[in-house]
Amino acid sequence: MTIVHDSVPPDLVGSVGPCGPRRDPVSLLPETEPVRVLGTRAAAVGDPDLARDLYRRLLLGRRFNRQATTLTRQGRLAVYPASTGQEACQVTAAMVLAEQDWLFPSYRDTLAVVARGVRPIDALTLMRGHSHCGYDPYEHRIAPLATPLATQAAHAVGLAHAARLREASDPASAENLVALALVGDGGTSEGDFHEALNFAAVLKAPVVFLVQNNGYAISVPLAKQSAAPTLAHKAVGYGMPGRLVDGNDALAMHQVLSAAVAHARAGHGPVLVEAVTYRLEAHTNADDATRYRNAAEVELWRTRDPLTRLETHLRTAGLLDDTGAERLAAQAEELAAEIRAQFDAAPEPDPQSLFAHVYASPTSQLREQAADLAARLALDEDPDADADPDHDHDGLDRNNGSDLR
Repeated sequence: MTIVHDSVPPDLVGSVGPCGPRRDPVSLLPETEPVRVLGTRAAAVGDPDLARDLYRRLLLGRRFNRQATTLTRQGRLAVYPASTGQEACQVTAAMVLAEQDWLFPSYRDTLAVVARGVRPIDALTLMRGHSHCGYDPYEHRIAPLATPLATQAAHAVGLAHAARLREASDPASAENLVALALVGDGGTSEGDFHEALNFAAVLKAPVVFLVQNNGYAISVPLAKQSAAPTLAHKAVGYGMPGRLVDGNDALAMHQVLSAAVAHARAGHGPVLVEAVTYRLEAHTNADDATRYRNAAEVELWRTRDPLTRLETHLRTAGLLDDTGAERLAAQAEELAAEIRAQFDAAPEPDPQSLFAHVYASPTSQLREQAADLAARLALDEDPDADADPDHDHDGLDRNNGSDLR
């Protein structure tokens, strides 16, 4: 393949015609093996303060996962998709972002949301079934947890591109922000994922797509989802760089994600990062993982636990001793106690809020449902209350439904 003329950038090869030039794929290809730092010479010369801070955050993240799982077993959470084993991905995703950047999480990414500064109970509101989102997305620059697979990826592209358009029309508003979208391996099989990556590459949007490849889309193993060499290779087809990293190596995760965010912020376009990790717990508390994977597989991945790997490195390097470990463990227990206290103090939601924020103007069906619920609640409070079906138990204005705010 040869470059046609000097006006063609060096990474574009082939004839420039109606179909456009072809991009040389070499610069876009991911690593042949996942990037690793732990166990290599790079770990010995790395920043010791960063390593200690990562360990502290991973330890807190593991305790967060354990406490949320316990709350689910107690019936205080309706469901909890644990990220146990994936803490290095979640923590570093939050760490590498600047204050002006945006995070677009999926339903499994509550730890990343908490790591970016949201109170645990607010991050878990969706899992309680109390509200679609328990925090202000604009205050924290975190989109609501996305339950539909990969929809958040397209939202990230839209926000990032809109920010660039606004900066072009009003330079004083420039924030030079980056959007980071968290996606699971199952999400890469969705059409929204394709559309997001295609638009991001064409528009050169400042987006980083972090795919947490934990091996399963609920019960479907990766081999039955994709025949690509790696998920990172999918980046090449869209015209963006792909990176492959050991998702259980916190130092490697921080290194690769930092570089990807810097690439996007510099105006070079999006990056797809595949983090090879593993979900040590079931998909959710409602899942029986023994039906599709065996204990030997799980135990193998426990030997690759990101928390114990980093602890081993710190102790070997003389950066962590028993006293320091006990101090950090005490901090983790303080976090767990804080979470329990937040749940104990949380008010019960108003059942009528179920009908809010569905439509700008409530439909007749919503009005009927709201009226039925109001009547049932009234009977619960006073069984002798008027049960006349013609009585407007909900007190709604039938003309405009203005009470449904």
